[in-house]
Amino acid sequence: MQQSRRDFIRKSSLLAGSLPLLAGFNPLMADEIARAARSVEHLTPQQAARDEDFWYQVQRAFRQSPHFTNLENGYFSPQPLEVMEQQFDNIKLVNEQSSYYMRKRQEDDKQAVKEQLAAFAGVSADEIVITRNTTEALNIVIMGLDMQAGDEAVMTDQDYGSMLEAFAMRAQRFGIKNKIISLPLHPKSDEEIVEAYEKAITKKTKVILVTHLINLTGQVLPARKIADMAHSHGVEVIVDAAHSFAHLDYRIPDLDCDYFGASLHKWLCCPLGAGILFMKKDKIAKTWPLFGDTGQPVDSIRKFEHIGTHPVSTNLTIAAAIKFHNSIGSQRKQERLRYLKSYWVNQVKDLPGVIINTPFEKERSSALANFSIADMKPDEIADYLYRKHKIFTVGINRTAVQGVRVTPHLYTTLADLDKLVAAIKELAA
Repeated sequence: MQQSRRDFIRKSSLLAGSLPLLAGFNPLMADEIARAARSVEHLTPQQAARDEDFWYQVQRAFRQSPHFTNLENGYFSPQPLEVMEQQFDNIKLVNEQSSYYMRKRQEDDKQAVKEQLAAFAGVSADEIVITRNTTEALNIVIMGLDMQAGDEAVMTDQDYGSMLEAFAMRAQRFGIKNKIISLPLHPKSDEEIVEAYEKAITKKTKVILVTHLINLTGQVLPARKIADMAHSHGVEVIVDAAHSFAHLDYRIPDLDCDYFGASLHKWLCCPLGAGILFMKKDKIAKTWPLFGDTGQPVDSIRKFEHIGTHPVSTNLTIAAAIKFHNSIGSQRKQERLRYLKSYWVNQVKDLPGVIINTPFEKERSSALANFSIADMKPDEIADYLYRKHKIFTVGINRTAVQGVRVTPHLYTTLADLDKLVAAIKELAA
């Protein structure tokens, strides 16, 4: 096994066009990281977040290009090498058994993975569907909701573009009304956020869309408080958890939402093309599937799984990603990501001309943060960071916020963030 892993790493580095690996490079596996985690068991998650010796072990589980510093992990998360190796093994398995696997083994293996994912999320396996991403998961909900002409949906101008577009299409086709509200970048309290949603509710409101962790700025919304308020008015709640799932330390029932979608290829570090849809059992029967399926009972979650032939090897790899996540621990992971964000933000937030578009309170943000510089366009800043310093970020140009999104990950070092800080100081000067 060890030799095959070395061969895998050597081949993957060549495929990526990266420089040859250093002699003796040996990435750590989940079991080894779990053993390393014992050295920080006596520390609080906040203390462990600053233990660079432990996080060096975690960093060794990843392989990144030496040609630039990647601080745009919000698009998707790279896989640990062990998870990637498992994906390759799963691809080989499915291809070797071909149609036999798809007809005889696929369903049993998918169910086993669903049960692991459901346990990880804190729900029942008959309440979830493995999808390809958050967009697919939430389109199933948005297009399947039992809404009539004149019914209202509430959302914000900071929600993900694909979700806003899905609601816009429902409005065009079926005559529902979308009420788009604005949220402050630096709220004074949870109540300020909850009140903004509540003011938009009328007797015709049927559903609220809540982005748990906003992809534009990294702001964390009080999703549970919004859900409690909405339910008191008889309004259902959809949670877009693309960036919060396996990033923040929670389980789906903690939010008490009716519908929930997330991308597993983001913070759970699954292969590209993996997502999750959760739906409360009592909502399933009245929700239409996106793809036609008359073979499943109307109250079965499996009616949403009929998407045609798809790369099942990706789904099988979810189990390896969960194992890697658990080897670190959800609380430690959350606090490390928050620490990395605070590390660079605190060094630049008081610089003349620098504006931080992300809340400073730790409970209102985590890894993602957004900054801008006076008299500079976001794309100009992002282009400068890459062209001059080989730091890859992304410019955000939305009506609600204009700035550069910076997203470190578990493999990000403090030295990487020091480079960013130096570059921002250079720009601000």
